[in-house]
Amino acid sequence: MTNSDNILIIGAGLCGSLLGLRLGQRGYNVTLVESRPDLRTTDISAGRSINLAFSDRGIKAMNMVGLQSKVEELCIPMNGRMIHPTTGEPFLSPYSGREDEYINSISRGGLNALLLTEAEALDNVTIVFNEPCTHVDFENKTATFKNAITKEETIKTADIIFGTDGAGSVLRKSYFLERKFLFSFSQNYLTHGYKELCILPANDGSFKTYKNALHIWPRGDFMLIALPNLDGSFTVTLFLSFEDGAYNFNNLNTPEIVTEFFTKEFPDALALMPNLIEDFFDNPTAALGTVKCSPWHYKGNTLLMGDAAHAIVPFYGQGMNASFEDVVEFDNFLDKHDGNWETTFKNYEKSRKIDTDAIADLAIDNFFEMRDHVANPMFQEKRKIEMALENQFPSQYASKYSMVTFNEDMGYNEAMVTGRAQDKAILNMIADKEIDLNSDLKSILNQILEETKELLDEDRVAKTMNH
Repeated sequence: MTNSDNILIIGAGLCGSLLGLRLGQRGYNVTLVESRPDLRTTDISAGRSINLAFSDRGIKAMNMVGLQSKVEELCIPMNGRMIHPTTGEPFLSPYSGREDEYINSISRGGLNALLLTEAEALDNVTIVFNEPCTHVDFENKTATFKNAITKEETIKTADIIFGTDGAGSVLRKSYFLERKFLFSFSQNYLTHGYKELCILPANDGSFKTYKNALHIWPRGDFMLIALPNLDGSFTVTLFLSFEDGAYNFNNLNTPEIVTEFFTKEFPDALALMPNLIEDFFDNPTAALGTVKCSPWHYKGNTLLMGDAAHAIVPFYGQGMNASFEDVVEFDNFLDKHDGNWETTFKNYEKSRKIDTDAIADLAIDNFFEMRDHVANPMFQEKRKIEMALENQFPSQYASKYSMVTFNEDMGYNEAMVTGRAQDKAILNMIADKEIDLNSDLKSILNQILEETKELLDEDRVAKTMNH
């Protein structure tokens, strides 16, 4: 591993541009190739993923490359979920009992543009646009690209090739098709899809509803969410089944039925969206899937990262954060194994995959929590207890959400295992009427910690016996 190695990165989205910037900072010769036009000069959003939830794991990555102060300018803090129930007034459910913990709404395009500009400013980084990759020959370390405008084919050779080309990764497909080694791959879709809509700013440019929250309309089998943008608008996303239920994406096919659906289920959102029908029929309906695969690497010359290795559904707000954390973790392994790419790749994957599998599973869990449980009285009581504990005992208690979202030094798997046991302990105790908010908080804390430890110990014993 020398800094004279030529690095080829396929895909200049969020993960690829961060990886290119970091490897460029480390002195490698980097070529970053993107299939789409330069988003800094062309709008390529096409009604998808305009903004994202940005939290502590992503912030850690920005600190690594020295960009946190620039990224802060793109952020709108969101302190909690603004729940819009079917009846009654909306209410704010905080993300944490600690005042300094919140997530941020950030523009995907704005963040990607910043990373590209910073990477491009380095003499040893070259960025090429409009060149989709059609094939990777990982044996010979070459990648074939076909220019989207001229249709001309070029072959690029590199010492190391990274695939950061998203859920439909060409490098991953090349692994799968060439069968030079045992390669496992799974792609699982939810029965639900999503469509992005928009709440436009008020005429004076202000926000039409509360700015510093992730708005959610939970309706059991479906839901609507909204995240704020810097221009006063909100990106609204409808998550709905393709074919099940009285209303689904297959039968929402006329302006009348779409209006009827929103009038019945989301009247307060509809009042803010005179542009609903236009957005609904202009923007695509997209699928929601989870990708898992292994191995992520071949020999010491190719590696999958980000969504190419582990695409997840968006319900924990961790897709981008997990991809950014990939780069942070990879950077750590580069330090440990300086001089050997193959050892770096192998140990990075061994350490990282358990955590990316965990956040994939947590994201599915949160889909059910957001669309259904957040409106459940028992869930609301659990959240109130957790907020009180985090507020009173900030260093002794953290909810599962806090462990995942705000504890960037805890792996996703540890957060999942501990958090699930803790959730089970609290819900059992609420169901058995063993705790309520009027009890002594210190004794509640001790009770929960003790019960959680017992559940974790039982789980460890069960796993040992199964092995």
